Amino acid sequence: MKRGLKHDMVVWSAAVVSLALVGCGAETEGSAPGPEAAESALAPAGWETVANQYGSFTLDKPSTVRFGVGDTWTTREMPAGSGYCFFNPDPAPGRFKTCERSTSVGPVSAGLSPACATFYPPDFALSSVRKAIPVPALAKPAKGVAVSEPAYKTCLVRATNHVADGTATFARNDYSRRQAFNANTTKQLIYDLDGFWHVYDANTRARVKRLSGPAADAEPQWHPTNPDLLYYLPTNGVGMRLYELNVATGATRVVGDFAARLKARWPTAMAAWTRSEGSPSADRRYWCFMVDDPNWGSLGVFTWDRDTDTILGTYNTNGERPDHVSMSPSGNSCVVSTDYALGTVAFSRDFSKKVQLHAKSEHSDIALDANGDDIYVAVDYQSNAGDVFMVNLRTGVRTVLFPTYVAGTATALHVSGKAFGRPGWVLISTYADYGGAQQWLHRTLMAVQLKANPTVYTLAHHRTASNGYWTEPHASVNLDFTRVAFGSNWGSGSATDVDTYVVEIPAGALK
Repeated sequence: MKRGLKHDMVVWSAAVVSLALVGCGAETEGSAPGPEAAESALAPAGWETVANQYGSFTLDKPSTVRFGVGDTWTTREMPAGSGYCFFNPDPAPGRFKTCERSTSVGPVSAGLSPACATFYPPDFALSSVRKAIPVPALAKPAKGVAVSEPAYKTCLVRATNHVADGTATFARNDYSRRQAFNANTTKQLIYDLDGFWHVYDANTRARVKRLSGPAADAEPQWHPTNPDLLYYLPTNGVGMRLYELNVATGATRVVGDFAARLKARWPTAMAAWTRSEGSPSADRRYWCFMVDDPNWGSLGVFTWDRDTDTILGTYNTNGERPDHVSMSPSGNSCVVSTDYALGTVAFSRDFSKKVQLHAKSEHSDIALDANGDDIYVAVDYQSNAGDVFMVNLRTGVRTVLFPTYVAGTATALHVSGKAFGRPGWVLISTYADYGGAQQWLHRTLMAVQLKANPTVYTLAHHRTASNGYWTEPHASVNLDFTRVAFGSNWGSGSATDVDTYVVEIPAGALK
């Protein structure tokens, strides 16, 4: 089954636990150490106290850290380095709290793969210089062998060889808005032209298996903490169910059956999906789907709570079919993206409130900023400078990140905001530039900070020669932003001779 082409425009480890609750900032309610301070400092088995509220601490490795007291906590994944003991929102206002680090063995970042483990010198730093660098010549690497990216000195590894691996025509990263890597970056999803999905070992690059169940537009989503589980839909959402698959055992179960409930609301309902580009909340509890009839006419949108198996809200689209829909990482908003009068809007889960994000539907994704707020990141080709911009879903404030119309040129791009364990950053991959000489942002993979006047680190050139949808790099980032997967025909110009490559960076590289 060949996957349908998406609409494109040019002129778009972490054990994640409710990462929408993450953030650092100043306490808004006065709190002082009280009788609970001594009790809260006594960490239970599996945890150790690293600081009291408002204190600082240092982590010698990426760790799971929680902030709270008693049985009320906010948890986040933190990189190695210094931290401040206050997470926002406050899980227990008015009570004195502590920060504790998990000492339990569980899904954690896999770090650098064996191929890149000894690659980086101690003084390595990513490049934030915005300078056009012609793409240096580099022979196509052998699978699994680390090479130095000539322009930016990062560790680059070819993850697939579709001919030797036995996949059909190509073995490519599926899409920028989908997480290629599982919870602890030990497995990687690969898609082939026949519509099959494959699991690869993310460290050895061996093809582990072809999955039974997901086919074509099945929208697979990795479980946030269990590295063997993923969710998927029937192809194009037909049948209106959500499945869970254990990729190690092959066991499958239905976790959501929406058919009867949706037909009661919309009698001609046939399919429930995101139209390939959506995601659930970071903890996978909340989902947003669009509903189509047998003629692929749009009926509406609904939100669903996995933990209670409850449909939380519905919205009639009146035939105006979204380009795609998605839940925000926090689970607080369903983002409906259209090229109709609605534009792109963030609805509350019950659809009673909305925040206007953009007038159109463009290539975009939804990420978390450093304070834990949901952030919509997209490109505005209608603006004078073709701005890449972000909008805070809570406040509605729009911030320009950088222009794309540079020296008379333009470029297409994709956004990946899936580094929920490293909030405050998104990955942007640019391709198909035109209108003049190559500029600093063209043909690259970039880590972009979510703030005004952001730091932008260029990670690599992707070396794909644009020739249709399958050759777009569709770069996606893992949970802690240490690995970036992308597709490339490596300059061949072929429409289908595409393999997957991975750039790996040290855990502390984003500063």
